[in-house]
Amino acid sequence: MNDQGSYDIAAGELRQFIEQYEQLDAEKTDVAERQKELMAEAKARGYDTKVMRKVIALRKRDKDDVAEEEAILEMYKAALGMA
Repeated sequence: MNDQGSYDIAAGELRQFIEQYEQLDAEKTDVAERQKELMAEAKARGYDTKVMRKVIALRKRDKDDVAEEEAILEMYKAALGMA
């Protein structure tokens, strides 16, 4: 196989990677738009989307980490007379 043949194979593979990435990027954009529409619907029905986003973020985290953070937050609030 000559150098040109290796180049042709590499170029084809490179093109495939780039096209797959572009397809995933388009799908990501579509998903983000659908999420935006979903939150707009929730807001229209009276839900607080800022709080919903916080709940979603909490659900992604480890329960023990969340509990520890909440305990520290409560301790700090008590120390500042906010509890």
